[in-house]
Amino acid sequence: MILARFIAAEPEPLPHNRPMDRYERIIAIHRTLQAARLPVPVNRLQEALGCSRATVYRDIAFLRDALMAPVIGDGDAGFSYDRSDTERFELPGLWLNSEELHALLAAQQLLARSSGGILSDALAPLQERAEKLLDAQSGGKRWPLERVRVIPHRIRKMDEHSFRIVASAVLQRLRLSFDYRARSTNDTTRRTVSPQRLTHYRDNWYLDAWDEDREALRSFSIDRIHAAKPLDGVAKDVADEDLNTHLAGSYGIFSGTPKGWATIRFSPKAARWVADEHWHSRQQGRFLQDGSYELKLPYSVPRELLMDVLHYGADAEIIEPKSLREQLRTLLQLAISNYEDA
Repeated sequence: MILARFIAAEPEPLPHNRPMDRYERIIAIHRTLQAARLPVPVNRLQEALGCSRATVYRDIAFLRDALMAPVIGDGDAGFSYDRSDTERFELPGLWLNSEELHALLAAQQLLARSSGGILSDALAPLQERAEKLLDAQSGGKRWPLERVRVIPHRIRKMDEHSFRIVASAVLQRLRLSFDYRARSTNDTTRRTVSPQRLTHYRDNWYLDAWDEDREALRSFSIDRIHAAKPLDGVAKDVADEDLNTHLAGSYGIFSGTPKGWATIRFSPKAARWVADEHWHSRQQGRFLQDGSYELKLPYSVPRELLMDVLHYGADAEIIEPKSLREQLRTLLQLAISNYEDA
Protein backbone atom coordinates (compact mmCIF):
# COMPACT_ATOMS: atom_id res chain seq x y z
CA MET A 1 0.00 0.00 0.00
CA ILE A 2 2.80 2.44 0.91
CA LEU A 3 4.64 1.68 -2.34
CA ALA A 4 1.49 2.20 -4.41
CA ARG A 5 0.86 5.56 -2.79
CA PHE A 6 4.44 6.65 -3.44
CA ILE A 7 4.27 5.73 -7.14
CA ALA A 8 0.98 7.58 -7.58
CA ALA A 9 2.53 10.68 -6.00
CA GLU A 10 5.53 10.75 -8.35
CA PRO A 11 5.22 13.56 -10.94
CA GLU A 12 5.37 12.72 -14.62
CA PRO A 13 8.86 12.55 -16.16
CA LEU A 14 10.00 15.69 -17.93
CA PRO A 15 10.53 15.09 -21.66
CA HIS A 16 13.72 16.38 -23.23
CA ASN A 17 15.44 15.57 -26.48
CA ARG A 18 18.01 18.35 -26.56
CA PRO A 19 20.15 20.29 -24.06
CA MET A 20 18.20 22.92 -22.11
CA ASP A 21 19.51 26.38 -21.44
CA ARG A 22 19.24 27.90 -17.97
CA TYR A 23 16.02 29.72 -18.80
CA GLU A 24 14.29 26.48 -19.75
CA ARG A 25 15.76 24.56 -16.82
CA ILE A 26 14.29 27.10 -14.38
CA ILE A 27 10.87 26.69 -16.01
CA ALA A 28 11.16 22.90 -15.91
CA ILE A 29 12.22 22.82 -12.24
CA HIS A 30 9.43 25.22 -11.26
CA ARG A 31 6.74 23.21 -13.04
CA THR A 32 8.04 19.92 -11.65
CA LEU A 33 8.13 21.13 -8.04
CA GLN A 34 4.74 22.81 -8.48
CA ALA A 35 3.15 19.54 -9.63
CA ALA A 36 4.96 17.13 -7.30
CA ARG A 37 3.29 15.91 -4.12
CA LEU A 38 6.52 14.44 -2.74
CA PRO A 39 10.09 15.80 -2.70
CA VAL A 40 11.83 15.31 -6.05
CA PRO A 41 15.29 13.69 -5.83
CA VAL A 42 18.23 15.57 -7.32
CA ASN A 43 19.16 12.66 -9.58
CA ARG A 44 15.70 12.73 -11.14
CA LEU A 45 15.98 16.47 -11.83
CA GLN A 46 19.46 15.90 -13.20
CA GLU A 47 18.21 13.21 -15.57
CA ALA A 48 15.18 15.22 -16.69
CA LEU A 49 17.16 18.43 -17.30
CA GLY A 50 20.11 16.72 -18.94
CA CYS A 51 22.67 18.55 -16.81
CA SER A 52 25.19 17.94 -14.02
CA ARG A 53 24.37 17.63 -10.32
CA ALA A 54 26.17 20.94 -9.65
CA THR A 55 24.02 22.68 -12.27
CA VAL A 56 20.84 21.45 -10.58
CA TYR A 57 22.02 22.89 -7.26
CA ARG A 58 22.87 26.25 -8.88
CA ASP A 59 19.48 26.43 -10.58
CA ILE A 60 17.67 25.51 -7.36
CA ALA A 61 19.61 28.24 -5.52
CA PHE A 62 18.72 30.81 -8.20
CA LEU A 63 15.05 29.80 -8.09
CA ARG A 64 14.97 30.06 -4.29
CA ASP A 65 17.23 33.09 -3.65
CA ALA A 66 16.77 35.29 -6.71
CA LEU A 67 13.18 34.49 -7.67
CA MET A 68 11.98 33.91 -4.08
CA ALA A 69 10.41 30.52 -4.84
CA PRO A 70 9.24 28.58 -1.73
CA VAL A 71 11.81 25.79 -2.22
CA ILE A 72 12.40 23.52 0.76
CA GLY A 73 14.48 20.37 1.24
CA ASP A 74 18.02 19.35 0.43
CA GLY A 75 20.00 17.08 -1.85
CA ASP A 76 19.52 14.02 0.34
CA ALA A 77 15.76 14.14 0.88
CA GLY A 78 14.95 15.91 -2.40
CA PHE A 79 13.42 19.31 -3.12
CA SER A 80 9.81 20.45 -3.05
CA TYR A 81 7.70 23.58 -2.72
CA ASP A 82 6.32 24.65 0.62
CA ARG A 83 2.61 23.90 0.13
CA SER A 84 1.55 26.87 2.23
CA ASP A 85 3.19 29.26 -0.27
CA THR A 86 2.87 27.37 -3.55
CA GLU A 87 -0.47 28.83 -4.62
CA ARG A 88 0.76 32.38 -4.04
CA PHE A 89 4.01 32.00 -6.00
CA GLU A 90 4.46 32.41 -9.73
CA LEU A 91 7.54 33.09 -11.79
CA PRO A 92 7.81 36.85 -12.41
CA GLY A 93 6.98 38.02 -15.92
CA LEU A 94 6.26 35.74 -18.89
CA TRP A 95 8.14 32.43 -18.61
CA LEU A 96 7.71 30.15 -21.59
CA ASN A 97 10.11 27.57 -22.96
CA SER A 98 11.20 27.76 -26.59
CA GLU A 99 8.65 25.18 -27.80
CA GLU A 100 5.84 27.17 -26.20
CA LEU A 101 7.16 30.39 -27.72
CA HIS A 102 7.35 28.75 -31.13
CA ALA A 103 3.74 27.58 -30.76
CA LEU A 104 2.72 31.08 -29.65
CA LEU A 105 4.35 32.67 -32.70
CA ALA A 106 2.69 30.12 -34.99
CA ALA A 107 -0.71 30.85 -33.38
CA GLN A 108 -0.08 34.57 -33.76
CA GLN A 109 0.61 34.09 -37.46
CA LEU A 110 -2.59 32.09 -37.82
CA LEU A 111 -4.68 34.75 -36.09
CA ALA A 112 -3.10 37.65 -37.97
CA ARG A 113 -3.39 36.08 -41.41
CA SER A 114 -6.80 34.44 -41.01
CA SER A 115 -8.41 37.67 -39.79
CA GLY A 116 -7.87 39.46 -43.07
CA GLY A 117 -5.23 41.69 -41.52
CA ILE A 118 -7.53 43.52 -39.13
CA LEU A 119 -5.71 42.16 -36.08
CA SER A 120 -2.16 42.54 -37.39
CA ASP A 121 -1.50 45.89 -35.73
CA ALA A 122 -3.03 44.79 -32.44
CA LEU A 123 -0.96 41.61 -32.39
CA ALA A 124 2.33 43.27 -33.35
CA PRO A 125 3.37 43.97 -29.72
CA LEU A 126 2.71 40.33 -28.81
CA GLN A 127 4.83 39.10 -31.70
CA GLU A 128 7.61 41.54 -30.83
CA ARG A 129 7.59 40.41 -27.21
CA ALA A 130 7.69 36.72 -28.16
CA GLU A 131 10.52 37.33 -30.62
CA LYS A 132 12.55 39.13 -27.96
CA LEU A 133 12.08 36.22 -25.57
CA LEU A 134 13.24 33.82 -28.27
CA ASP A 135 16.23 36.03 -29.06
CA ALA A 136 17.21 35.97 -25.41
CA GLN A 137 17.23 32.17 -25.50
CA SER A 138 18.87 31.71 -28.90
CA GLY A 139 21.57 34.37 -28.85
CA GLY A 140 19.96 36.43 -31.61
CA LYS A 141 19.14 33.59 -34.01
CA ARG A 142 16.49 34.58 -36.56
CA TRP A 143 13.28 32.54 -36.49
CA PRO A 144 11.86 31.91 -40.01
CA LEU A 145 8.22 32.85 -39.51
CA GLU A 146 7.67 32.51 -43.25
CA ARG A 147 7.74 28.76 -42.65
CA VAL A 148 4.38 29.06 -40.89
CA ARG A 149 1.98 28.82 -43.82
CA VAL A 150 -1.61 30.02 -43.39
CA ILE A 151 -3.99 29.79 -46.35
CA PRO A 152 -7.29 31.58 -45.65
CA HIS A 153 -10.23 29.94 -47.40
CA ARG A 154 -12.92 32.14 -48.90
CA ILE A 155 -12.23 34.91 -46.41
CA ARG A 156 -14.32 38.00 -47.03
CA LYS A 157 -13.14 41.57 -47.06
CA MET A 158 -14.18 43.33 -43.88
CA ASP A 159 -14.05 46.95 -42.78
CA GLU A 160 -11.67 47.20 -39.82
CA HIS A 161 -13.53 50.16 -38.32
CA SER A 162 -16.86 48.30 -38.33
CA PHE A 163 -15.28 45.21 -36.80
CA ARG A 164 -13.78 47.20 -33.93
CA ILE A 165 -17.07 48.96 -33.16
CA VAL A 166 -18.99 45.67 -33.18
CA ALA A 167 -16.39 43.90 -31.03
CA SER A 168 -16.33 46.77 -28.56
CA ALA A 169 -20.13 46.78 -28.30
CA VAL A 170 -20.17 43.04 -27.60
CA LEU A 171 -17.56 43.26 -24.84
CA GLN A 172 -18.81 46.50 -23.28
CA ARG A 173 -22.46 45.32 -23.48
CA LEU A 174 -23.66 48.33 -25.47
CA ARG A 175 -26.66 48.53 -27.78
CA LEU A 176 -25.73 48.97 -31.43
CA SER A 177 -27.26 50.26 -34.64
CA PHE A 178 -26.01 49.66 -38.18
CA ASP A 179 -26.98 49.33 -41.83
CA TYR A 180 -27.14 45.73 -42.96
CA ARG A 181 -27.15 44.61 -46.58
CA ALA A 182 -28.43 41.06 -46.74
CA ARG A 183 -26.85 38.77 -49.32
CA SER A 184 -30.07 36.92 -50.00
CA THR A 185 -31.97 40.02 -51.15
CA ASN A 186 -29.22 42.66 -51.49
CA ASP A 187 -31.58 45.03 -49.62
CA THR A 188 -30.22 47.38 -46.95
CA THR A 189 -32.08 47.85 -43.66
CA ARG A 190 -31.27 49.75 -40.50
CA ARG A 191 -30.98 47.43 -37.49
CA THR A 192 -30.96 48.15 -33.77
CA VAL A 193 -29.63 45.25 -31.74
CA SER A 194 -28.34 44.07 -28.40
CA PRO A 195 -25.05 42.31 -29.26
CA GLN A 196 -24.59 38.89 -27.66
CA ARG A 197 -21.51 37.19 -29.10
CA LEU A 198 -18.83 37.36 -31.78
CA THR A 199 -18.58 34.13 -33.76
CA HIS A 200 -15.69 33.11 -36.01
CA TYR A 201 -16.96 30.55 -38.50
CA ARG A 202 -15.22 29.24 -41.60
CA ASP A 203 -12.67 32.07 -41.68
CA ASN A 204 -15.31 34.79 -41.32
CA TRP A 205 -16.79 36.79 -38.44
CA TYR A 206 -20.44 37.01 -37.41
CA LEU A 207 -22.39 38.97 -34.81
CA ASP A 208 -25.02 37.08 -32.82
CA ALA A 209 -27.51 39.63 -31.53
CA TRP A 210 -31.01 40.29 -30.26
CA ASP A 211 -32.81 42.21 -33.00
CA GLU A 212 -34.97 44.76 -31.17
CA ASP A 213 -37.34 45.45 -34.08
CA ARG A 214 -37.97 41.79 -34.89
CA GLU A 215 -37.78 40.71 -31.24
CA ALA A 216 -35.72 37.66 -32.14
CA LEU A 217 -32.16 36.37 -32.22
CA ARG A 218 -30.30 36.91 -35.47
CA SER A 219 -26.78 36.34 -36.83
CA PHE A 220 -25.22 39.07 -38.97
CA SER A 221 -22.18 38.67 -41.23
CA ILE A 222 -19.91 41.49 -40.07
CA ASP A 223 -18.57 42.16 -43.57
CA ARG A 224 -22.15 43.24 -44.50
CA ILE A 225 -22.40 45.71 -41.60
CA HIS A 226 -21.90 49.40 -42.36
CA ALA A 227 -22.27 52.68 -40.48
CA ALA A 228 -22.15 50.93 -37.11
CA LYS A 229 -22.82 53.17 -34.13
CA PRO A 230 -22.95 52.36 -30.40
CA LEU A 231 -26.11 53.57 -28.65
CA ASP A 232 -26.96 54.66 -25.13
CA GLY A 233 -28.27 52.02 -22.83
CA VAL A 234 -27.10 48.61 -21.74
CA ALA A 235 -27.55 45.71 -24.14
CA LYS A 236 -30.14 43.10 -23.28
CA ASP A 237 -28.53 39.83 -22.16
CA VAL A 238 -29.91 36.59 -23.54
CA ALA A 239 -29.19 33.49 -21.48
CA ASP A 240 -26.41 31.25 -22.82
CA GLU A 241 -28.81 28.32 -22.92
CA ASP A 242 -31.20 30.24 -25.18
CA LEU A 243 -28.32 31.43 -27.38
CA ASN A 244 -27.00 27.93 -27.83
CA THR A 245 -30.44 26.48 -28.49
CA HIS A 246 -31.26 29.02 -31.18
CA LEU A 247 -27.86 29.77 -32.71
CA ALA A 248 -26.03 26.47 -32.30
CA GLY A 249 -28.83 23.95 -32.05
CA SER A 250 -28.82 23.08 -35.75
CA TYR A 251 -26.30 22.76 -38.52
CA GLY A 252 -24.65 25.87 -39.95
CA ILE A 253 -24.20 29.49 -38.97
CA PHE A 254 -27.85 30.50 -39.55
CA SER A 255 -29.19 27.48 -37.73
CA GLY A 256 -32.25 28.14 -35.58
CA THR A 257 -34.14 25.55 -33.60
CA PRO A 258 -33.71 22.04 -35.10
CA LYS A 259 -36.55 20.90 -37.34
CA GLY A 260 -35.23 17.42 -37.94
CA TRP A 261 -32.21 15.12 -38.19
CA ALA A 262 -30.34 14.34 -41.38
CA THR A 263 -28.70 10.98 -42.02
CA ILE A 264 -25.84 11.04 -44.52
CA ARG A 265 -23.84 8.06 -45.73
CA PHE A 266 -20.30 8.55 -46.97
CA SER A 267 -18.34 6.09 -49.11
CA PRO A 268 -15.43 4.16 -47.56
CA LYS A 269 -13.07 6.53 -49.36
CA ALA A 270 -14.68 9.69 -47.92
CA ALA A 271 -15.18 8.03 -44.54
CA ARG A 272 -11.46 8.42 -43.77
CA TRP A 273 -11.94 12.18 -43.80
CA VAL A 274 -15.48 12.60 -42.46
CA ALA A 275 -14.94 10.39 -39.41
CA ASP A 276 -12.32 12.87 -38.16
CA GLU A 277 -14.37 15.99 -38.92
CA HIS A 278 -16.50 18.01 -36.52
CA TRP A 279 -19.74 18.96 -38.24
CA HIS A 280 -21.91 19.70 -35.21
CA SER A 281 -21.69 19.45 -31.41
CA ARG A 282 -24.54 16.90 -31.34
CA GLN A 283 -23.49 14.81 -34.33
CA GLN A 284 -23.64 11.02 -34.20
CA GLY A 285 -21.37 8.92 -36.39
CA ARG A 286 -20.56 5.26 -36.92
CA PHE A 287 -18.72 3.06 -39.38
CA LEU A 288 -20.83 0.53 -41.27
CA GLN A 289 -19.76 -3.01 -42.15
CA ASP A 290 -18.79 -2.12 -45.72
CA GLY A 291 -16.41 0.62 -44.48
CA SER A 292 -18.78 3.49 -45.24
CA TYR A 293 -19.58 6.09 -42.58
CA GLU A 294 -23.02 7.17 -41.38
CA LEU A 295 -23.36 10.69 -39.98
CA LYS A 296 -26.46 12.03 -38.23
CA LEU A 297 -26.94 15.67 -37.23
CA PRO A 298 -29.73 18.16 -36.49
CA TYR A 299 -30.63 20.82 -39.05
CA SER A 300 -33.11 23.62 -39.53
CA VAL A 301 -32.28 25.68 -42.63
CA PRO A 302 -31.02 23.03 -45.09
CA ARG A 303 -29.11 25.30 -47.51
CA GLU A 304 -25.68 25.09 -45.88
CA LEU A 305 -25.98 21.38 -45.14
CA LEU A 306 -26.88 20.64 -48.76
CA MET A 307 -23.88 22.63 -49.98
CA ASP A 308 -21.53 20.67 -47.74
CA VAL A 309 -22.94 17.32 -48.84
CA LEU A 310 -22.55 18.39 -52.49
CA HIS A 311 -18.89 19.06 -51.73
CA TYR A 312 -18.37 15.28 -51.48
CA GLY A 313 -20.08 14.59 -54.82
CA ALA A 314 -20.68 10.90 -55.50
CA ASP A 315 -19.04 9.94 -52.18
CA ALA A 316 -22.02 11.21 -50.14
CA GLU A 317 -25.71 10.31 -50.10
CA ILE A 318 -28.53 11.73 -47.98
CA ILE A 319 -30.50 8.76 -46.66
CA GLU A 320 -33.20 10.64 -44.77
CA PRO A 321 -35.39 12.55 -44.38
CA LYS A 322 -36.95 12.05 -47.79
CA SER A 323 -37.67 15.77 -48.22
CA LEU A 324 -34.00 16.66 -47.79
CA ARG A 325 -33.00 13.84 -50.14
CA GLU A 326 -35.36 15.21 -52.80
CA GLN A 327 -33.96 18.73 -52.40
CA LEU A 328 -30.47 17.42 -53.06
CA ARG A 329 -31.70 15.42 -56.07
CA THR A 330 -33.19 18.63 -57.53
CA LEU A 331 -29.94 20.53 -57.00
CA LEU A 332 -27.99 17.78 -58.75
CA GLN A 333 -30.38 17.75 -61.69
CA LEU A 334 -30.07 21.53 -62.03
CA ALA A 335 -26.30 21.24 -61.92
CA ILE A 336 -26.32 18.58 -64.65
CA SER A 337 -28.55 20.79 -66.82
CA ASN A 338 -25.79 23.40 -66.88
CA TYR A 339 -23.60 20.93 -68.77
CA GLU A 340 -26.13 19.71 -71.30
CA ASP A 341 -25.50 20.75 -74.91
CA ALA A 342 -27.94 23.25 -76.38
